Amino acid sequence: MLAFELLGSLGLLIFGMKMMSDSLQKMAGPQLRHVLAAITGNRFSGILAGTFITCAVQSSSATTVMTVSFVSAGLLTLSQAISVIMGANIGTTLTAWIMSLGYNVDLTVVVFPAFFLGLLLIYNKRLRFAGDLLYGTAFVFFSLVLLSATGKAMDLEHNQAVIEFFSSFDTSSYSTILIFLALGTIITCVVQSSAAVMAITILLCSTGVLPIHMGIALVMGENIGTTATANIAALGAGTGARRAALAHLLFNVIGVTWVLCVFYPFVDLVCNIAGFDSSNPAGQATRIPIVLATFHTCFNLTNTILLVGFVPQIEKMVCWLLPEREQDSEDDFKLKYLHANLMQTPEISVLQAQKETAYFAQMTNEMFGLVRKLLNEKKASTREELFTKIEHQEDIADKTEIGIARYLEKISDDHLSSETKNLVRTLLREISELESVADSCYNLSRILKRQHDSGKEFTPDQYHQLQAMTIFTADALNQMNMVMNGRVEDYTIDESYRMENMINHMCKRLKEDNIKAVNEHEYDYSIGTMYTDFVKECEKLGDYIINVMQARFGK
Repeated sequence: MLAFELLGSLGLLIFGMKMMSDSLQKMAGPQLRHVLAAITGNRFSGILAGTFITCAVQSSSATTVMTVSFVSAGLLTLSQAISVIMGANIGTTLTAWIMSLGYNVDLTVVVFPAFFLGLLLIYNKRLRFAGDLLYGTAFVFFSLVLLSATGKAMDLEHNQAVIEFFSSFDTSSYSTILIFLALGTIITCVVQSSAAVMAITILLCSTGVLPIHMGIALVMGENIGTTATANIAALGAGTGARRAALAHLLFNVIGVTWVLCVFYPFVDLVCNIAGFDSSNPAGQATRIPIVLATFHTCFNLTNTILLVGFVPQIEKMVCWLLPEREQDSEDDFKLKYLHANLMQTPEISVLQAQKETAYFAQMTNEMFGLVRKLLNEKKASTREELFTKIEHQEDIADKTEIGIARYLEKISDDHLSSETKNLVRTLLREISELESVADSCYNLSRILKRQHDSGKEFTPDQYHQLQAMTIFTADALNQMNMVMNGRVEDYTIDESYRMENMINHMCKRLKEDNIKAVNEHEYDYSIGTMYTDFVKECEKLGDYIINVMQARFGK
């Protein structure tokens, strides 16, 4: 029963930490996006941002996966990501202090009122995330109370077999330290929670059966093991994301390496800071959690101070270890910025979807550029090549729309802030209209192919008018792309309406001129039909563009 109580308490701790982290991310989601998006090339601002976000969401894994996602989406450079990860390592030390608090203070007086208050809030639509936060916090504290009680009930300090097992290890030997370092790494990789392993470490050390040096070795292993989450998440992502995850691992491995070189003096220094006599630990059980939390803080803080000046070198090292992948074949479709395994936080994932949507808009602009080339190309082989490219791009556009939509659907499965819900709806509307823009580009290319296959040519005046129409349409597409890439403040919806009206007026005039030209036998009816079909499709394309602009401007 004690074993089940221990496992159940750890399970409750992991669940509580996850619930608390998720609710904090949902409550602060939009603000987290703004904080990360505002990071500049200044590595110190990146460290502060990483520290702040990790303290806010109570999960270094969440912060690093967010950061890896941002690198994958092209929103952060690798250098910026490394500085954020350094800050995340500092921010995660708060969790260790929460653990130590749970072992030194009777938290039952706040746990049950927190459960009751959380129950009242969780059914309030506006305050439900605060209710989730209270529930998560209460679960964490309650699990710590249970772990402390279970530790006392296990009475390990009087269990001769356990005492003899740990006594068989020589704490003055580096081989022992390396064994427990590896053990901490493996356990953290398996349970995917450094908080749970920290709780076990505190429990064992507090009973006196696990010497403080071995406990600290476990904590060092936790620092390496916690990097597994981001590295696993980045496996299917792009090279940038995998490099950011590897930088996290490399940073912690370097830190553990230099601490091992000065292990015993460094541990003695930490013990002195925490007021703990490592040579005579008897009667100091209450100081153990503080020692472990102090070591965790000193280790991560010192490691960051030592390595912050070597960010460019770390960047070069991970780039050397992970060179760019060879380009996938055109048949292997893959979204540029979205990776389902990096969906750690819905609020943050929306930024990636925005980036992918902007890239989708750029793709449609390139498609229209191919249409303009096709209009002016006379060589048959080149025309066929251009048409094939446009056809392939249209297929990619269909897959892109579906890919982004599915990604947004997954985001929508979770609770979101009102701002994020509106943003998801906007993105869904935009990708639908962008796919229609791609369809129009493909239709324009089909009209030109039909004209070429018929063996009939547009008259010089028709070519002139069609080129003028494509110029107007290209200008509208360029403006749409500027807005989609975040330059909303540089344009107004009125400018878009003006350009659409110009396209509509020109379309009306060209259709009237075409009827007159056909009646006067300037060219035959079939070439006139293809001419008006092209003009009408440009008019449709202009309508789709204005629909995208309206969605982006919230109209």
